Amino acid sequence: MRKEQHHKGWNESKTNDSWAIFKIMGEFVNGYEKLSRIGPCVSIFGSARTKPEDKYYKLTEKVAHKIVDHGYGVITGGGPGIMEAGNKGAHLGGGTSVGLNIELPFEQHDNPYIDHDKSLDFDYFFVRKVMFVKYSQGFVVMPGGFGTLDELFEAITLIQTNKIEKFPIILVGTDFWEGLIDWVKATLLDKFSNISAKDLDLIHLVDTEDEVINILDAFYKKSGFSPNF
Repeated sequence: MRKEQHHKGWNESKTNDSWAIFKIMGEFVNGYEKLSRIGPCVSIFGSARTKPEDKYYKLTEKVAHKIVDHGYGVITGGGPGIMEAGNKGAHLGGGTSVGLNIELPFEQHDNPYIDHDKSLDFDYFFVRKVMFVKYSQGFVVMPGGFGTLDELFEAITLIQTNKIEKFPIILVGTDFWEGLIDWVKATLLDKFSNISAKDLDLIHLVDTEDEVINILDAFYKKSGFSPNF
């Protein structure tokens, strides 16, 4: 009896997995259709826990405002903290403000600065991540946690392995990122040779909104705007 129940549960799981494919396909189709019409955008990543009085919240607003002033839109994860600051800066600058929202058990809710027709909801992290990578012309990475690091290292890996076209990856905040960069150089590169020196060329470390926009503009003077794969 127990064996039969085990097989029944296993078969039900396989059936549910099969039907989930259609929901996943739906998220991809909806994301592709909406984002392909939006135009060149830059994604801003960072902690959902950053408060409005924090210096990096305020800096993110300035960065986003500067980005839309130069003709790009802004994409964020749609939630509070740094994401809110990114959408707020884009909104106040009169530019495109996109939110790729994810259903989470805590800390995630839509922020009020997303354009009403450019707010997308996802159940699957991996679908949402594809949208960031495919339709972003650059990643601006503010201080954050595991999710921020996940987006950062996935983009670096995809570019390093030539799975997507190269685009600027800009870390903002020397006091936050310097220790990580030092570890990458000392441990991954020098001590263990697990990366190549040229891999570090993928990353820019800056502290101001002007440095962010200078990197983006310099890159796209030589490259056209297009989806990354």
